[in-house]
Amino acid sequence: MKVLVTGGAGFIGSAVCRLFVRDYGYEVLNVDALTYAASLTSLDAIANYPGYRFLKADVTDMQAIANAFAEFKPDAVLHLAAESHVDRSITGSAAFVKTNVVGTHVMLECARNYWDGLPADRKDAFRFCHISTDEVFGSLGHDGFFTETTAYDPSSPYSASKAASDHLARAWHRTYGLPVLVTNCSNNYGPHHFPEKLIPLMIINALEGRSLPVYGDGSNVRDWLYVEDHAHALATVLARGTPGETYNVGGRNERTNLRVVQTICDILDELVPSTAPRNKLIRFVTDRPGHDHRYAIDATKLEADLGWKARDTFETGIKKTVKWYLDNEAWWRPLRDRYDGGRLGVLKS
Repeated sequence: MKVLVTGGAGFIGSAVCRLFVRDYGYEVLNVDALTYAASLTSLDAIANYPGYRFLKADVTDMQAIANAFAEFKPDAVLHLAAESHVDRSITGSAAFVKTNVVGTHVMLECARNYWDGLPADRKDAFRFCHISTDEVFGSLGHDGFFTETTAYDPSSPYSASKAASDHLARAWHRTYGLPVLVTNCSNNYGPHHFPEKLIPLMIINALEGRSLPVYGDGSNVRDWLYVEDHAHALATVLARGTPGETYNVGGRNERTNLRVVQTICDILDELVPSTAPRNKLIRFVTDRPGHDHRYAIDATKLEADLGWKARDTFETGIKKTVKWYLDNEAWWRPLRDRYDGGRLGVLKS
């Protein structure tokens, strides 16, 4: 199978590329604009595989994307390219609208034009998988879960831009018949995660003895999904999913942000002992504007209909993640030098 992956130099995208090329034997064209959070070193493990190719291009560039389709001739598309950091969206929403909304429109149009010209057998087999987030659903109360039919209620510029892209993807299926699949995932974590996100930020700050900023009182709840489990889920959806359907991807690992940070501190104290417990570095800071309180994914449809199940619990995944960052400073140090761990998304009066 030949798969065009957008955003393949990002966190989730690079995990997908590594899995597809190394484990599944797929041919992959990685299309990435190499914005600040991208890292080609995340793909070193497959860089010399004959089935892997890289194209530096922006998903908003219609001509470049059309050329990529024409030259690579994919059997499927995994559209992961997105601006994804909520804090950055609060003070810089334009980039999120451009990449997440306009970029998705470009991808859908180029895919439709390419798909229209395929012979019947390849046309029937073609798939366009649009990868989204549980943040489009807004905030849950103390009970309940997001399902595939939960109404959209985005709270941030980021989640609003992803909600818009989801609607575009579904509209291209209903209007044009493009065989679109949509996935909405919970919070991912694992190796190769850009250092501004919660888990890698806490690991690196704690290693350096810096403060560990936790929004509000730390009671916000997220459902955590190990990134390799997500990559396997996307492979499953691509192979077995029904066009026009949506599949939620979650790890069934709800944790408060405070508990996540405390767990990281405990693991580091065990692996790299320090003079004082690292949880002493935790500092509660003013909450993020529009901060959703709880996310929780019901992945029953994906599990029952397609046979996928997360392999890692939070306990196994977070320990592997902390160990990876301890062993791979050469990967994260250059990124850390570009982003020093300061707070983002602070509104100025």
